[in-house]
Formats: sequence, C-alpha cells, structure tokens
Amino acid sequence: MILDLLMVAGGLLVLVLAGDMLVKGAVNLSLTLGIPSLIVGLTVVSFGTSAPELFVSVRAVLADAPALALGNVVGSNIANILLVLGLPALIAAVAVDRSLARDFWIMMAASVLFVALAFTGTFQWWHGVVLLGGLAMMLTDCYVRARRERNGTIELEGAEDNISGTRIALFLVIGLVGLPLGAHFLVAGAVNIATALGVSEAVIGLTLVAIGTSLPELATTAAAAWRRETGVALGNVLGSNVFNLLAIIGVASFFGAIPVPAEMLRIDLWVMLGTSALIGVFVLRGRAITASWGVVLLLLYVAYVLALFGTMATGA
Repeated sequence: MILDLLMVAGGLLVLVLAGDMLVKGAVNLSLTLGIPSLIVGLTVVSFGTSAPELFVSVRAVLADAPALALGNVVGSNIANILLVLGLPALIAAVAVDRSLARDFWIMMAASVLFVALAFTGTFQWWHGVVLLGGLAMMLTDCYVRARRERNGTIELEGAEDNISGTRIALFLVIGLVGLPLGAHFLVAGAVNIATALGVSEAVIGLTLVAIGTSLPELATTAAAAWRRETGVALGNVLGSNVFNLLAIIGVASFFGAIPVPAEMLRIDLWVMLGTSALIGVFVLRGRAITASWGVVLLLLYVAYVLALFGTMATGA
C-alpha cells in the first residue's frame, strides 16, 4: 500500500511538472515558428493544461480500467468548480465578468451533451466523433470571437522572450516523456489502492485522481488569487471543463469502449450538472465569488466526497 501511495504521489508530481514543461515548450515553439499567439492560446495551451487528464484517461482505458478514466473527467469538472474556485476565494474574491455568459452556456451545452451520451450506456468511437465535433465548434466560436474582440492578440503563460531552440526542445522532451510516465504510475497505483481497499475504480477516479489532475488549475488559480489577479480564473475553469468533457473522453473512446457505471448515472453526472449550473448564479449576475461563497463551495465538495465513500460503505 505504501508503494502504491508513493506511485500515485510520484505520478501526480511528474504529471504536473511535465504538463507545465509541455505548455512552455509548445507555446514558445509555436511563437518561434510565427504561429499567431491567439491560435496557440486556443489550441496548444488548452491541450497542454488538460494533458494530465488526457494521458491518465487514455492510460486507464488501455489498462482496462475505463471507470477510472470516466471518473477522472467527471470528478475533475466537479473539483474545478467547487475546489479550484472555492479555495482561492478564501484568499481573494474571484472576479466574475458577465461577458463570460456565452462561455457558461457553452459549458452547460457540453455538459448536457456529455450526460445525454453517457445514458447510452457506453462511450464508443462514434461518441468520440460527436464529442470532438463539439470541441471543433467550440474552438471555432472562440477563435471568431477573439479575433473580433481582441484583435487577434492574447497573453500566454509560458511565453518567453529570446528563448533558445535547445531549451524549447528540452521542454518538449520532458513534457512528452513525463506525461505518459506519470500517467502510468498514477493509474497503476490508483488501481492497486482501489483493489486493496475494495473501492471502485470510479470512486478513485472521482476523488484521488480527479483532485490530482486538477492540481495545475488549482495551483494557478491560487497563485493568481494571492497576487490579487483573479479576473481570468473563472474563464480558465469554464474552458478547462469544456475541454475535459469534449476532448478527453472524445480521444480516450478511440482507444477502447468506456462503460458508464450505474452509480455514476444515478449521482455523479447530476452532481456535475448541478455544480456547473451553480456557476450561472455568479456569471449571469456578474457577482464575484467572495470568501463566504468559497466556504460554501468547499463544504459542498467535502459533502460530495463524504457521500461517495458513505454510499460505498453502505453498499448502496
């Protein structure tokens, strides 16, 4: 058990570091090649920040643990809202711009589509085609709006001036090697822990793995809150949730069928929809997420996790 915990912790650490290196390398390579920063932000950065979830989910499917892959995505979206927004709100109020209303509705549409497909029972390759088609539509919409509203420019985290080709190559190699390696150790350790404790792979994915793969978003948002720069936090969460739903399972479904556990259909997918809708209270009114609301979000997350393990303990 100790070895498995070390594998999970080590895997998470490698995922976080490798994901950061991949984003830095890809951003700087793209800009060096003359690709507009706007395109990089909408594609390379979006992929890079969700790369831990992608590699973990694909690895889980290949390791015949598809419930862990699905739990990772659904749990990450729940954690992104209740944990990633709740914890930084205790440091400084998270600013909310009403201009994000369109992005909120896009996230809700992606969530409803995902849940509808989940009720077919199993995610297969054609589900992946539908989900990736939705992602393409979302990226196209973002590109058109950004060109119109921001004149084609965007500030990118990870972009550096006069970075050498050697450093770019090093960042890319570390990211591309580290992500699958970290995913391998994380999935192997998580499956072993689930087996030893008699916990379902879905529950492990919804909690331990989901929190771990959400660490980059949490660290970034918490750092922004500490510097009192919370304005982009909610936008990042909305985009990350859409990408998780449409891209992660969309890609993973091409590597194998992903059955949807019955308990996820009864509870977790509805919790994800409910927490997603909750953000509308802030976005549609342009209200900041204050410390008191941060406490509420965190308590809701704790209650959800306790309910997960409580249900498992009673065998419900």
